[in-house]
Amino acid sequence: MSRQTVLLVFGGESSEHDVSVMSAKNIYAGIDKNKYDIKLCYITKSGNDWFLVANFEDLRGPELSPLLGQGYFITHEEEIKVDVIFPVLHGENGTEDGAIQGLANLLHIPAVGCGIGASAVCWDKIYTKQILEQNNIKTTPHVYYRGGQLPDYDKIVGSGGDLFVKPATAGSSIGVSKVRSKAEFEPAIALALKKSDRVLIEKAILGREFEVAVLAAAEKPWRVSGVGEIIPGEEFYNYNDKYSTTSKAHVITNADISDELKKKLQKTARLAFYILGCKGLARIDFLVSDTEDVYVNEVNTMPGFTNISMYPKLLQEAGVSYSQLIDELITDAL
Repeated sequence: MSRQTVLLVFGGESSEHDVSVMSAKNIYAGIDKNKYDIKLCYITKSGNDWFLVANFEDLRGPELSPLLGQGYFITHEEEIKVDVIFPVLHGENGTEDGAIQGLANLLHIPAVGCGIGASAVCWDKIYTKQILEQNNIKTTPHVYYRGGQLPDYDKIVGSGGDLFVKPATAGSSIGVSKVRSKAEFEPAIALALKKSDRVLIEKAILGREFEVAVLAAAEKPWRVSGVGEIIPGEEFYNYNDKYSTTSKAHVITNADISDELKKKLQKTARLAFYILGCKGLARIDFLVSDTEDVYVNEVNTMPGFTNISMYPKLLQEAGVSYSQLIDELITDAL
């Protein structure tokens, strides 16, 4: 049986470049090499070079160029027919904002995961909130800022509490600040504006942080995982807490919660996935207050696949092995 060619695309110019490389290594290790011929495409941090590489140790090789409409990539010495693109590009100009899916469409090559529209919407935290709230799914209280006069800090804070200031379009908690005082407000907005032209300002929810994985692939019934919980090692679950080898964060794949709350989180995750038009995979992140009010925090259409990432861990807990997960996602795209 001839193997189908999978182009695993990773790296990229976003601030999540290193996360992408870590995820790609794990996906490569989990792919059935007897079933698929894996080609590796590394995009440099500048985004200027796309290299066809032989391994993850030497990230240089022949430059890879697309032949639009043909289903091919070319190097200076060969044409490479690609059956499916597996884009593991976290962040901007990659998978999460729909950019690589646009290229795949122009190439007439299927791509793993969500399409352009769902990816672009979920990448934008403000659009995500607006669509979910229109469909009666609660999100954290918020306002947003896109230049001009700064919002009134005292009015936003109201009777008290902290704020989170976030770039509207960025991942892995990059550019996110917890604001405890008026003096911290303007610098937090300035930091967020370095990553996005719009800023999301949210009221901090006192409570717990949960995540649910959804797998809707390979013509099987949608699978919604159990509920995982994040116990931050720092004041909030920031980039270092997620990916540093010295992280003190705890990832629990079977949260100690009531059956009622578990079912509510699973039902909301499924509904959010459906409403936002997601396909293949997504991880839905929640904040739950001390009074068990449920808020969707964000929806990640290309969650991490690193050794410590919650998405594959939740599905393994639900009985879907890492290799099975990868195979189903590729089969679904094809």
